[in-house]
Amino acid sequence: MLLDGEDWAAKFKTFQTEAWRLETLPQYLVPQEADEFAAYRAGTRFPGPYEDAWTEMVRTRNVGRVHILTRPLSDYLRFEFDRYYRHQAPAGEDIRILDVTDRTNPLPNVPDFWMFDRSTIVLMHYEPDGKQISRELFEGDPAPFVEYQRIALGASVPFLEYVAT
Repeated sequence: MLLDGEDWAAKFKTFQTEAWRLETLPQYLVPQEADEFAAYRAGTRFPGPYEDAWTEMVRTRNVGRVHILTRPLSDYLRFEFDRYYRHQAPAGEDIRILDVTDRTNPLPNVPDFWMFDRSTIVLMHYEPDGKQISRELFEGDPAPFVEYQRIALGASVPFLEYVAT
């Protein structure tokens, strides 16, 4: 089942204990970010911190992610670090980085996904350039995704620690 609109938004309103994301791409082409990303590439930096619905949610709920990446960072990753991660991590989102530049990726070929309450999996489908194709409710056993989360958390470092080095 594909998720969009209110069905997708409801996942973030109704989870009970945890919303967690695995990100594997160096770039995500999200229409809502297009203008901000273009401004960033033109030299605009975002002063922050800022408050929005996402920041409010991560202050009060258990939300986390691991982003698998390699250096050098893409323009998009630098944008994401500056625009989002550096504000969301101090607000409470458990953002972690798994840098596989100089080591083997422990999760090769694992797709991007969101996991809610370690029971509901939403597969995030993208074109190779990062343009989102769809979101699909996974109807199989969530156990492999719980294991992917365990591996990702164990192999990654907190975002603020990563950028400090």
